[in-house]
Amino acid sequence: MIENAAETRVETIARLNDRCRQGLDRTARITVTRTCLATLSTDSLASEAVAQARLLQELRRHSFAADCPERDRGSFIIDDTEVFFRIDYYDPALEWGSEDPADANRTTRVLTLMLREDL
Repeated sequence: MIENAAETRVETIARLNDRCRQGLDRTARITVTRTCLATLSTDSLASEAVAQARLLQELRRHSFAADCPERDRGSFIIDDTEVFFRIDYYDPALEWGSEDPADANRTTRVLTLMLREDL
């Protein structure tokens, strides 16, 4: 019984993380480090916008290995550059860690796209 509850909790967190990655969670934040954005774009604003669009496209396409049941981290390649991402869980005010990442009403997800040197 306890094992089933834990599996259900992990599945709930994974589903909420998928909504975040897909841009369907209105409370979630998706951020890109300066290093990552600069590496994938030139100095123009148009190039930064294209780089952001490509990052989001690859993020949404990402498929997860079995060793990441919560689907809260991963990496993918763009232009021979490995981009990492991670989802962190905060309280709604973004001041503290979330007490319960499985509760969407008590958790704000922050997804960060970064390069290895940002880790």
